Amino acid sequence: MFPRKDIWSNGVFAATHALNGDGEMTGTHWIRDLETLNYPIMLTNTGSVGGVMDAVAQYTTAKHPEHQWDYLPVVAETFDGALNDILGRHVHYPEVAAALDSAHDGPVEEGNVGGGTGMLCFRFKCGIGTSSRQLPANEGGYKIGVLVQANFGSREQLTIDGVPVGRELTDQLPTASNRLPIADDGKEGSIIVVVATDAPVSSVQLERIARRAGLGLARTGSTSGNSSGDLFIAFSTANVIPLRGSEKELNIRFLTTDHVEPIFRATVEATEEAILNALTMGKTMEGISGHVAYQLPYDRLATIMAKYGRPLASEPRRLF
Repeated sequence: MFPRKDIWSNGVFAATHALNGDGEMTGTHWIRDLETLNYPIMLTNTGSVGGVMDAVAQYTTAKHPEHQWDYLPVVAETFDGALNDILGRHVHYPEVAAALDSAHDGPVEEGNVGGGTGMLCFRFKCGIGTSSRQLPANEGGYKIGVLVQANFGSREQLTIDGVPVGRELTDQLPTASNRLPIADDGKEGSIIVVVATDAPVSSVQLERIARRAGLGLARTGSTSGNSSGDLFIAFSTANVIPLRGSEKELNIRFLTTDHVEPIFRATVEATEEAILNALTMGKTMEGISGHVAYQLPYDRLATIMAKYGRPLASEPRRLF
């Protein structure tokens, strides 16, 4: 993900938050102290963090030598060892360079794509999900977008629009194996949440915004367990932070504190919906050693939601 098209020369204000730290997102100390992000955000699996970070450095050296190691790449992970040969560390420079070279505007693919290919949610197939909000004109008209790589939750926790869906759908659990059991053992797993906005906010305000992603996570039923890597990053495109320049001062715009609250609300709602979209867009997958993770059965979900007075569309689609 490119925070800006010209990210190699102009950065953005950014902040991170760890709801639970049993995971990895590189470059967070730099962001915390210098308040800025000047690299694309890369999402991968646990075993490939080092390889992806090295590949981004190699890509930067080859294609953007002017960058000169001023910033540390941001690489975040969730664990896909149930479906992927994670010990093989299969993501290297060709895959990373291809992802960076093919990045584009427009709708984002969801479900079994990119870093989300091997991920599970609530013991259903899951992956990448997105959602967004635009505030009304009287609240600034700002946009808030959320992208998640979701890989968490035991089945009974799954909640959609307040409905205890996981308690109704107790079958179609992923198949277990002798190598890495993925039965419904109650472990939480992890999630990476990326929040982007065009609102003029500071790094301190962005850290407060990032924290609100945890509330969206909770609305889907998660309790952010002991072994969760629930890591969030937020950035704003409103201000341009030059990587190089002679300026001693920058003309920066910030919202007053009293006008940030609508962005909090939008972040919570968009995070919840991005997770549900990651879940509903997941497709049944057979992975390593014949392990199978099943997609959420949309027809049964629609029946359950109707039972609780919350009907869905008649055909599978993004919920929001």
